[in-house]
Amino acid sequence: MPKRVDHAERRTQIAEALVRVAGRRGLHAVGMRDVAAEAGVSLRLVQYYFETKEKLLLYGLEHLAARFGERVAARAGSAGAAAGPRATAESLLLASLPTDEESRTFHLVYTSYAVLSVTEPALAAQPFLQRPGAAEDALTDLLRQAQAAGLTRPGLDARTEAITLLALAAGLGTSILVGHRTPDAATTVLRHQLDRAFEREGRD
Repeated sequence: MPKRVDHAERRTQIAEALVRVAGRRGLHAVGMRDVAAEAGVSLRLVQYYFETKEKLLLYGLEHLAARFGERVAARAGSAGAAAGPRATAESLLLASLPTDEESRTFHLVYTSYAVLSVTEPALAAQPFLQRPGAAEDALTDLLRQAQAAGLTRPGLDARTEAITLLALAAGLGTSILVGHRTPDAATTVLRHQLDRAFEREGRD
C-alpha cells in the first residue's frame, strides 16, 4: 500500500528549509534548488508544491508570521495565566529581539522580506508587510486594558505608543544583528520604554 503523503507537512518542511537557508545566506540569494537541497527533496517536488520562487517566498512569509505568533504566545504563556498587560506586552516585544538562534533567524529573514518587497510588487502587496497588523493591534489592546485599569501614564495614546514600541523593538533587533548592541543592552532599553508607558503600574 503506497504511503500517504501529508501535503501540509510537506509544504511546512519546504518553508522551514527556506527560512533556514535565508537565515544563513540572505533571502536575495535563495533559489528553489537551494531550498530543495536543504529540505532533502527534489527540485521537482518543490516546484510541484509552489510552481515559482515567488509563490515559495509568499508561503514562506506566511509561515514566518505564524511562527512569530506562536513564539509570542509561548512567551506570554510562560509569564503565567495571571500575567497583566505589562508582562504580556513585554513578552510580545522581546519575542522579536534576536536573542537566540530562532529569533535571530526570524528577525533577519523578516527584514529581508521587507527589503525585497521594495522591488517585488507581489511581496509588497502582502498584509504582513503593508502594516504591522496583528502585533500592533494586540499591543494597542494591551495598552488600552492597562489604561482602563489605571496602570499607564496620563494622556497615553495607546495606538501611537504601540507603534513606537514596535518600531523601537525592530530597530534594536537590527542593532543586535549588526553588533552595535548586546541582547541584554537592547532588552534594557526596551524595558525602559515600557516603564515609561506603564509608569503607574502597581500604584494606587
